[in-house]
Amino acid sequence: MVNKKALLYSGLVIGLFLAASFSMSLGAVQIPLADVILILIKKLGFFAESTVSAQHEGVMNIIRIPRVLLGLLVGAALGISGAAIQGIFRNPLAEPGLIGISAGASLMAVIIIALEISILSSLSNLLGYYLLAFGAFSGAGIAALIVYQISRTDGKSNVATMLLAGIAINALAGALTGLITFAADDQQLRNITFWMLGSLGGATWETVTAVAPFILIPILILPRLGKSLNAFALGEVQAAQLGLRVNLIKRNVVILATMAVGAAVAVSGIIGFVGLLVPHTIRLLIGVDNKHVLPASALFGALMLTLADMLCRTIIAPIELPIGVITALLGTPLFLYILIKDKKKLVL
Repeated sequence: MVNKKALLYSGLVIGLFLAASFSMSLGAVQIPLADVILILIKKLGFFAESTVSAQHEGVMNIIRIPRVLLGLLVGAALGISGAAIQGIFRNPLAEPGLIGISAGASLMAVIIIALEISILSSLSNLLGYYLLAFGAFSGAGIAALIVYQISRTDGKSNVATMLLAGIAINALAGALTGLITFAADDQQLRNITFWMLGSLGGATWETVTAVAPFILIPILILPRLGKSLNAFALGEVQAAQLGLRVNLIKRNVVILATMAVGAAVAVSGIIGFVGLLVPHTIRLLIGVDNKHVLPASALFGALMLTLADMLCRTIIAPIELPIGVITALLGTPLFLYILIKDKKKLVL
C-alpha cells in the first residue's frame, strides 16, 4: 500500500525543485533550464567555471535566485502560519489575514515607509533592512494580541468573536493606512501600493537575509507543536486534562505565527488566502494530523507562491501582475466553499 504522506512529501519536494527551476528560467531574459542548473551548481561551489554566458549568470545571481528564495520563504511562512492558527482555534477560517495579523503588520510597515519620525530615522540607521521586519512583527503582534484578548470569555477564546474582532481590526488598520496614504508623497505612494497589492519584485539578497531568521525559526519550531495542536482539536479543557500547558502553547503559536507573517508582509506586502488555501488542501490530501499538516503546509505554501509569482511575471509579460491578485483568484472560491459548507458551525 502506498504511503500517502510519503508520496505527498516526495511530490512537494519534486514540485518545488521544478517550480523553482522554471521560475528562474522564465522572464524578460529567457535562460535555458540547463544553464539554470549549471549556475546553481556553480553557486553551490562545485564548479569554479562554466560555459554559461555572463548575462545569464548576472540575471540569475542578482534577480532570479533572490526572488525565488524570497518566494519560498514567504510562501512557507504563510502556509505554516495558517495551519498553526487554524489548529489553535480549531477552525478552517482562522487564517492570519482574517484575524488582523496581516493588516496590523502592513499598517506598521506603511507607518515606517511614510512617516518621517526622527526615532524611525535613528532606528533605520541602526537596524538597516531589519527595521521593516521588526516594525511589521510589532504591528502583527499588536493586532493579534488585541483580537485574541477581545475573543476571550471566561478564560477561553471564542472563534466567532475572534473572526468578528479580526474584521474590525482589518477595517481600522485599513482606515489608518488610507489616512497615511492620503498624506504621502509620490514616492511613498508607490511604496505603499507595493505593500497593498503584494509583490516579490523588491527581492534582493539583503531582503532575503533580513527576513530569513524571522521565518526559519517558526518553520523549525511550529512542527514540534503538532502533537499538542492535535490535542487542541478535542477542546482546551480536554487538552489541559492531558497535561498540556494550554495557555503557554497558545501563546507560543501566536508569537511564532505573527513573527513569520510579520516578516513575510514586511518584504512582500499583503498576500491573501495562502494561509487559508494551503492547510485546507493538505488536510484534504493526508488528513488532520498536525504533525504532518504543519510541515506539508510550509512546503505547499512555498510551492504555491513560487508558481503564483511565475504566473505574475509571465501571464501578460512584460507587464507584471501583483501576486496578491493571483492568490486571491485562487483562494476566494475555496473560501466561499468552506463558508457555505460550514456555515451552520459559524452561527453565533
